Amino acid sequence: MVAPFSRVDAKGSDMEKATLKVKGMACGHCEIAVQDAVRSLSGIKKVKANQRKGEVVVAYDPAMVTKEHISQAINDTGYQVV
Repeated sequence: MVAPFSRVDAKGSDMEKATLKVKGMACGHCEIAVQDAVRSLSGIKKVKANQRKGEVVVAYDPAMVTKEHISQAINDTGYQVV
């Protein structure tokens, strides 16, 4: 399940911001693995994983990438978007 999102104006383009709840992150390495997986997608402006909160905040261009693609990239890394 993908959590709330909002539109953010970034240099004149419509960007969206999503906060995804993620299970399985237990350390800094987990955060880096998730961030690297999301950053590998086209259209990602910013990503920040927080294992203590169990969430990932992503700013992205919805014309280039979807929340489903972002979730799949995280799931493919071995963590679970809930």
